Amino acid sequence: MHHDAAAPYPVGLRLAGRRVVVLGGGQVAQRRLPALLAAGAEVHLISPHTTPAVQAMADAGELTWHARGYAPGDLADSWYVLAATSDPEVNAAVAAEAEADRTFCARADDAAGSTAWTPASGRQDGTTVAVLSGDPRRSAALRDAIVGELRDGTLAAARHRGRTPGVALVGGGPGDPDLITVRGRRLLAEADVVIADRLAPRELLDELGPHVEVIDAAKIPYGRYMAQEAINAALIEHAKAGKFVVRLKGGDPYVFGRGMEELIALTEVGIPVTVVPGISSSISVPAAAGIPVTHRGVTHEFTVISGHVAPEDPRSLVNWDAAARMQGTLVLLMAVERIAAIAAALVAGGRSPQTPVAVVQEGTTANQRRVDATLATVADVVAAEQIRPPAVVVVGDVVGLAG
Repeated sequence: MHHDAAAPYPVGLRLAGRRVVVLGGGQVAQRRLPALLAAGAEVHLISPHTTPAVQAMADAGELTWHARGYAPGDLADSWYVLAATSDPEVNAAVAAEAEADRTFCARADDAAGSTAWTPASGRQDGTTVAVLSGDPRRSAALRDAIVGELRDGTLAAARHRGRTPGVALVGGGPGDPDLITVRGRRLLAEADVVIADRLAPRELLDELGPHVEVIDAAKIPYGRYMAQEAINAALIEHAKAGKFVVRLKGGDPYVFGRGMEELIALTEVGIPVTVVPGISSSISVPAAAGIPVTHRGVTHEFTVISGHVAPEDPRSLVNWDAAARMQGTLVLLMAVERIAAIAAALVAGGRSPQTPVAVVQEGTTANQRRVDATLATVADVVAAEQIRPPAVVVVGDVVGLAG
């Protein structure tokens, strides 16, 4: 006797190395196949035709494609079957064979005729969330809500195993709190201690729970050390005390962020480090101000240069003459205070004094402002407009492209 109204029994199938047969090579199969392959299933696809994406999976050897229609006996030795052809009669025949073989079968076109239902599922942080409601749209909406809240830390589930140990070097992005990566936001929600740069998005720190110790990296006393050494020492001290530490940086940890120095200091004393890339202000701040760093027919390169050392300074590692001869976009970080000397060096190296320049202060934040100039006028404009760091300077013809 069939109990169609009965609630399904949820279970996770471990299909690694086990034969799974998929009938039909259209959009339904294309959506379901990646999860079956990720589970390690030995997938046999039976369909006269298939989509380019499924064809690519077959060409890559991820599955075996039998380019023909269903024939009785196709389900022999299979552990799980997905009937997803466009012909309900074929799907019914497949379901009947699966029933006779006692193999669980999901019919894409008929939930009542299926012995297995595919839940709306998503993965986050090593956990699979699967929702079955009988209404696929409601299931998908619930899945999205749960996974979304796990991602951004709104739904904070207690973790007894598998917590990230040590230190995470997290790029916080250019300033807008929404422009941190999903992984960065999740690790921040797990932190016991956060050591933040002044360029790290402040709103992210406001979201942290009261138990999280937030330390301003600029205020760590460094006495006889260099400031960076004191930061390294603080990271090591908190990590060795068993705390999970997030080192929150502006932009990307490795774009003039001294992230590698911290990684080396931590790994030398055996502390595990996770590096989470961030959206660099060198690309995102120009974009937020309407400037593409590359554009077809205008530039084939963009160069990111630190301006924290003046061109004439013997410590400078930048070949400003070579930069001046580049055809493409120059993006200058930490350059506002030395913009007069930098603009002069670029003109001396051969860049036209009429080259457009934009300076974007506090890009992606509510305080963003953009001023435009040329290499000839930029020093005067920055002084007159009282532009202050943090600001990104963009030099090149892309500055003049109107959206």
